[in-house]
Amino acid sequence: MNKKMLDILICPIDRHSPLELVEIRTKGDAVLEGALLCPDCSRFYPIMDGIPIMLPDDLRDKKQDMEFLKGNATNLPDRVTRSGMPWHL
Repeated sequence: MNKKMLDILICPIDRHSPLELVEIRTKGDAVLEGALLCPDCSRFYPIMDGIPIMLPDDLRDKKQDMEFLKGNATNLPDRVTRSGMPWHL
């Protein structure tokens, strides 16, 4: 994901913009792995293989999200890893 995309991305749940970017692995201006965080609804959206996964809750792969959280716990803010997923399982 090119960092310039932050100017146009919005949270699909509450339409908040701008989202916060957490960079885990980058190459130049591209974020290969990271997360987008919505400060209003506290959701996170993983960036995997350079692609932001910004789906509504009912379409998200909860297992994949939990694996992402566990695998990146040291790279993500505590407010994300502590709360886990904001939706009800």
